[in-house]
Amino acid sequence: MSARKLIASWPVVRQLTGPDRLGLRQSAQSEWSATLESRTETADRVVPSICPYCAVGCAQRIYVKDEKVIQVEGDPDSPVSRGRLCPKGSATKQLVTGGQREYKVKYRRPGGADWEDLALDRAMDMIADRVIATRAATWDGPNRRTLGIASLGGATLDNEENYLMKKLYTALGAIQVENQARI
Repeated sequence: MSARKLIASWPVVRQLTGPDRLGLRQSAQSEWSATLESRTETADRVVPSICPYCAVGCAQRIYVKDEKVIQVEGDPDSPVSRGRLCPKGSATKQLVTGGQREYKVKYRRPGGADWEDLALDRAMDMIADRVIATRAATWDGPNRRTLGIASLGGATLDNEENYLMKKLYTALGAIQVENQARI
C-alpha cells in the first residue's frame, strides 16, 4: 500500500475530506468494523426486565439467542431510566453468564473451613428448623413478639414481595421488619 493510500485510509483524513464531517458514519468505520454485526441484531427475542441492583428500578432489555443471554441494555422507553444503566446495571449479564456463578446451595458447617454442596430441600429444611427454634427460644409471650428474628428486604423487591414478607414476619412475631424500597 502506498503512503498516499495509507494516509487517505486514516479516519481523521476521511472525516476532513469526505462527506461525513462529524465522524458519525463512514469516516469512523474501518473495513473490519464494517463487517461487524450487533449482538442485538442477532437476538431471537428481547425480554423486558428490571435491574436487580437498587431501588431505582431501571428498565432493561435482555437480548436472548438460543435461550442464552447475549446482551443487556437499558430500555429507552422507560420513564425511570430512559435507556440508561449504571455500571452495575450494565454488568447484569454476568449474573447469569459469569463463570463464578454458583448453581448449587453451598453450606459451611460451624467451625468448618470448606464449603460443601447441599440439596435445596435439605437447605430449606435447615432454615425452617432454625427459624422455629429461634422463635421458640426468643418468644416474649406477654408481648406476643420475638426480637430474635428480623428482616431487611433488598431494594429490588417490589411492593407485592415486600407486602408478603411483612405478612410472613409479622405472623412469626417479628417486629424488626424493614426494606430499602422506600429509599
